[in-house]
Amino acid sequence: MVRGAVGANGAGGAGGREPIMHKQLSELVIARLRESITSGQYKPGDRLVEGRIAEELDVSRVPVREALRALAAEGLVEVRPRHGAVVASLDPSAAREMVQIRATLEGLNARLAAEHCTPELVRQIEEVLQAGNAKVAAGNPAGLLELNARFHDLLYAAGANSMLSDLMRSLRDRTRMLFVNATDEEVRLTWDEHAAILRAVQSGDAALAALLAERHVTRAAQYYLDHVAR
Repeated sequence: MVRGAVGANGAGGAGGREPIMHKQLSELVIARLRESITSGQYKPGDRLVEGRIAEELDVSRVPVREALRALAAEGLVEVRPRHGAVVASLDPSAAREMVQIRATLEGLNARLAAEHCTPELVRQIEEVLQAGNAKVAAGNPAGLLELNARFHDLLYAAGANSMLSDLMRSLRDRTRMLFVNATDEEVRLTWDEHAAILRAVQSGDAALAALLAERHVTRAAQYYLDHVAR
């Protein structure tokens, strides 16, 4: 439930300003729907019915409508005439183009991380790796998406380039659905590759870190490109 303390009539605050609580509620709904789409809970082509979503999240239709518009601007949702909103589908050529861009940016960030990473960030990344590997070994996928995002966020911090980090986070949201339909073996490979990238960063080998990061993105997306985006 994400209901917020918004007045029943939804009226704005003093001077016609949008209530702060309404903004917070809209952001929560956007985040919840974005996660549902990028995690694969909603599949490409699934209808996103305002009333049903509002009921599930225990909110009015207004923040749901705003969330769908925001996600349409991000490319995660399509609004079709006479059909309403549906989860966007990626055609194979667009998917490959986005993977190429993300792989290049991730490689650049890994190169920068090898040059700038601090011992404290290395320690935090190692903790994420340990947690991820423990879940993989136990066959427990719960929380792996969050740990994967945490790994990449820390690696972005290690790269110490805020503009590059913002670009990659935006692109990660657009491409995360490409990495959902992974087998157990694919998941294990993902975390092995994370460890190899960190070792290259720790050793200060910028060229190797960049190469491994690029290959990691390309390999991880290959399952989707081979089995889904046909």
